Amino acid sequence: TLSYNCYQSMFEGCTSLTEAPVLPATRLSYSCYRSMFSGCTSLTKAPVLPATKLRDNCYKSMFSGCTSLTEAPELPATTLVESCYYGMFSGCTSLAEAPTLSATTLATGCYREMFSGCQSLTKAPVLPAATLATNCYNGMFSGCQSLKEVRVSATTTARDALYNWLSGVSATGDFYCDPNATIFPSGASGIPSGWTRHALADYPTTP
Repeated sequence: TLSYNCYQSMFEGCTSLTEAPVLPATRLSYSCYRSMFSGCTSLTKAPVLPATKLRDNCYKSMFSGCTSLTEAPELPATTLVESCYYGMFSGCTSLAEAPTLSATTLATGCYREMFSGCQSLTKAPVLPAATLATNCYNGMFSGCQSLKEVRVSATTTARDALYNWLSGVSATGDFYCDPNATIFPSGASGIPSGWTRHALADYPTTP
């Protein structure tokens, strides 16, 4: 049973830490893991995160600046809360594959800057939510210079939900969305200039 801020910044800046402890909690508390491993530049693998009950800011900046992290944990929660994944993997420059994001109901700032600065990420996770929340994708993939594929189902947006979410990505790429969606302008806060827009139905599938 966790309590407010219980592990916040616990190992922050531990640059020689190579292995994280087991974190078995399934019900989290406010800011409980916030910045817990921030700046742990030798950490290559994240611990399993089995929690399905989240609280505000619970994973905020948890692995930010973990430049050796190559493998992200599964994130099984389907009900999100405010800023729960804010900056979680920000600056993880070695992370080449994002975890599955299966939630269809979002919360304010839930994915804000989640993968910002993940320079090795080439493909965004599938984003199945049809309705966006305030700031939910704000800066989500900013600075992901290798990112060249996005698949998003949203047709309804909210204040600053897409602000600079694709700033600084690859100069060319493929953007899959609902053909009737009108919420994506050209540019970093919509579909990057130089990218090709496709219908969701045209997304390539393997047999």
